[in-house]
Amino acid sequence: MPDEPTPTLTLHTRIGMAALCFGVAAMMGAASALGIFARGDGAAQHATSIRGEVFHYTTSGVYAFNAERVVTEGIGWDWFTLAVATPAMLAALPLLVRGSLRGRMFALGLLGYAFYQYLMYAMSWAFGPLLPLFIGLYATSLAGIVWIVSTIDLGAVARALGPGFPRRRMVALCCVMALVLLGMWTQRVAVGLRSETPQLFGMTTMVVQALDLGLIVPLCLWTAVTTWRRRPVGYLLSALLVVKGFAMAAAIVAMLLSAWAIEGTPELPALIVFSLFAAMLSWLGLRMYTATGPRIEDRHAEIVAV
Repeated sequence: MPDEPTPTLTLHTRIGMAALCFGVAAMMGAASALGIFARGDGAAQHATSIRGEVFHYTTSGVYAFNAERVVTEGIGWDWFTLAVATPAMLAALPLLVRGSLRGRMFALGLLGYAFYQYLMYAMSWAFGPLLPLFIGLYATSLAGIVWIVSTIDLGAVARALGPGFPRRRMVALCCVMALVLLGMWTQRVAVGLRSETPQLFGMTTMVVQALDLGLIVPLCLWTAVTTWRRRPVGYLLSALLVVKGFAMAAAIVAMLLSAWAIEGTPELPALIVFSLFAAMLSWLGLRMYTATGPRIEDRHAEIVAV
């Protein structure tokens, strides 16, 4: 069957998408650098929540008034964002300017990562000077996702990824990730509901669990179903999820390593699980983005310069 033409991308559109992603990269770099280098002198104060949970508050820096454990984990997450996610977004800019289909799919995954991370930060960190930046990041990332998706021909994605697409492995991994998150977090929520002092680390609720159960688990399951049925949207979701999922899993590994280095107590089960997820997602990502035959953007990106 002959390829259907993709929607044309004007120079104005290509530069606009690249500019938006550059703005996200700049904001990510600023937010993560401030989190790492302006975190204060490490001063802390004991506190007991109204639920009876005893923890330590940090009292200085941009993350002041958060529990020490939350700050410790956040520093690891910020290091990954600064050292990996931000440069990756900058590396995608030339591809966006060229109108590359592969570049747009890669950017979508990174925007998904930025949207999740800074929505979580805006909702979970104690009120502080970085809140406007967090809001700007997740709002801009969501706008970028909607814009880039509107430029992509789903049929072109399916044709480009179809011949060498690891469909069964992608479906299996999506199901495993959904089940692992569902098992971990429903158990955590259930234990918290039965306890008079749930483990909230100074927060008022379980933000990460709410986001994962409400966003990530359904995304994994929907990706699995549509990919198994060879729906074009499943191919696009898979290309997005391998990038976003790898970034999230690797960031969690960095977060756990940071907590281990400071507290001296490793969370080995979580460290092993998310390391395996990161490894599998990176392998699947390489299969999708580099082992699909001819370069996708050359086959399916029809550009009109204005």
